[in-house]
Amino acid sequence: MKAQANGIEIEYETFGEPTDPPVLLIMGLAAQLTRWPLPFVEQLAARGYFVIRYDNRDIGLSTKFDGAPVPELPALIGAMMIGQKPDVPYTLNDMAADAVGLLDALDIERAHVMGASMGGMIAQLVAAEYPDRILSLTSIMSSTGNPNLPPSKPEAMAVLMSRPTSGERDAVIAHGVRTDLVIGSPAYPSDEATIRARVERDFERMNYPAGPGRQLAAVVANGDRRATIASITAPTMVIHGTDDPLVLVECGRDTAAAIPGARITEVPGMGHNLPDALIPTILDAFEEVAGQTAPV
Repeated sequence: MKAQANGIEIEYETFGEPTDPPVLLIMGLAAQLTRWPLPFVEQLAARGYFVIRYDNRDIGLSTKFDGAPVPELPALIGAMMIGQKPDVPYTLNDMAADAVGLLDALDIERAHVMGASMGGMIAQLVAAEYPDRILSLTSIMSSTGNPNLPPSKPEAMAVLMSRPTSGERDAVIAHGVRTDLVIGSPAYPSDEATIRARVERDFERMNYPAGPGRQLAAVVANGDRRATIASITAPTMVIHGTDDPLVLVECGRDTAAAIPGARITEVPGMGHNLPDALIPTILDAFEEVAGQTAPV
């Protein structure tokens, strides 16, 4: 399904009963809505929520920013270091406005908002900038943008910054499989055949290599969010794997420390993904703060 929101077209899917409390799921960098695993959204709906997952701008089946430049990260970082305003096609604040625009299009006044990785950053901005639209915030495997936090492990940074050897199907899929194997959860590994099947499905749904570069520029340009998210008043849960090689657990701890009253659930053996075996753990943590809110 498609909705007109914030001046663009957003592809979305819903699960559960529209009369149930809504949960808006925001996915991360270069990730289509399908990266919220179907068992995850189905189990969330079975707990009595109306679940919405969607493609961010510049990915999947939502609006692409064809023709907009893909900023060079070294130049972008250099400009920020000397106090210049980042020159990017769009910002994380624009992406937060997309999320709220989708709620508007669906006639939803307030929702629980859950984001993973870059989606957690967007969810943080929704909670900070649109406090009247949020019931609770759940930030998964995300960060504050604090420049003093430890960087990704070298092997994780290498796959994040690398590109497929070509634009051909086999090369793109091989790169996707390699990325998942590197950043996934060591205590909850998926076999390579399962990963490959998922990557192939995503490739067939939409392969758009230009979008992630612009999304990454939006992340970098957003900088340090700690002062912004310190204003969040919604009940907040931070969920982070202790074995995340891409966004280290210290980033989750920093997020929880920056948001007044936030709780944190650290998950041993979890990396930078959402293994099926951990769905109950993640949803239980979500419901700890969802239960603090008044009925919709």
